[in-house]
Amino acid sequence: MDEVLLRKFHKELSAGTVSLALLAVVAADAEPMYGYQIAKRLEQTGDGVLAGKQSALYPVLRNLEAAGLLDSFVEPSVSGPPRRYYRVTSAGREALVDWSAAWRATRDSLDSVLKDPSA
Repeated sequence: MDEVLLRKFHKELSAGTVSLALLAVVAADAEPMYGYQIAKRLEQTGDGVLAGKQSALYPVLRNLEAAGLLDSFVEPSVSGPPRRYYRVTSAGREALVDWSAAWRATRDSLDSVLKDPSA
């Protein structure tokens, strides 16, 4: 397969799923999390599939915050620059339920198409 096409497909596929994954990771933790923690959790729980450049996560986190799905606050760090911590909002929890249902429906539909090559 053409590597350029595969990379393009990967990029398009991950566009929406990263938001869902980030929201799920932040919602799963009882404590607020900072970017590096979120990136590491994605790396650990997603078998590395969703792992990527840590800096690429921040625009998505900011978009989720702008949409009211995450809150953030900054705290000083003893070992470096201040850290921005993220926590899910009640709107974020509602979105997570809806997005998860939409993901499952899409996945199930696509799985049935992929299993039947004549479809």
